[in-house]
Amino acid sequence: ILKDEIQRIATAKKLGIDIVEKDYILSWVLAAIHHHDATKNSWIFKGGTCLKKCYFETYRFSEDLDFTYRGEAHEPTEDYYKNIFIEIAQWIYENAGIELPQQGIEFEVFTNPRNTTSVQGKLTYRGPIQRNVGITRLPRLKIDLTLDEPTLVDPQIKNVGHPYSDMLEEGKRILAYSYEELFAEKLRALVQRLRPRDLYDVIHLYQQRDANINIGLLKQTLQKKCALRSVPFPKIELIENHDNRKLLESEWATQLRHQMPELPSFDLFLNELGKILDWVAIKN
Repeated sequence: ILKDEIQRIATAKKLGIDIVEKDYILSWVLAAIHHHDATKNSWIFKGGTCLKKCYFETYRFSEDLDFTYRGEAHEPTEDYYKNIFIEIAQWIYENAGIELPQQGIEFEVFTNPRNTTSVQGKLTYRGPIQRNVGITRLPRLKIDLTLDEPTLVDPQIKNVGHPYSDMLEEGKRILAYSYEELFAEKLRALVQRLRPRDLYDVIHLYQQRDANINIGLLKQTLQKKCALRSVPFPKIELIENHDNRKLLESEWATQLRHQMPELPSFDLFLNELGKILDWVAIKN
């Protein structure tokens, strides 16, 4: 697509043009991951960008891609992942004209604080806005792949939201977490790190929940996920006494303002949290 289309959407949504361009690029990266044989059935999409792309169109814009690996055991090496994404980049270029320069594809395999292996990738991209910029000035997106998180609920193939004029004939799709597992993982993350985006996501998951949500499955999944990381089951007292409680409020605007047209009130969101934690706790 042309830069003018990105600019029109950015103006309409009252967002930075760079945020909208990244959202556009993310759609094509997801479509390519679903197309590639090495990733389509084993990389399970999750996190805040999954909520935006697969569940709620009117949601905060996000900047990174998070996945859980569910597949055959293999030796994770940086070259292994880089080679996959060189092929993914070629597919994106052939289908959308978006360039992900090979020299800007980087992967790191490292030991995380849990003493297990994690994978993080960085991709530079030359999209509609900055077609003639040198590689050192190109924007980046980040990919996180978790290798030690079991998938507790069967994932689903979801359509990828793409409000732009260029579409694949069959649309864009990705294998993604179920609603219940997304909700459970976000609740656990809230207790673990208490970041503004976690609070935002938990409140929206509750407010926009489907009538068919399986609350029993959600609670069971949350219990298992908390046990897996030795995290206590979420309670409002844990939030109020958390080491990051003051940071949660002071960083609310800093971390979220650029991702949405109008920043919601921190107090309204925090006040809603107690009701949600009671809802999760008392249902069977």
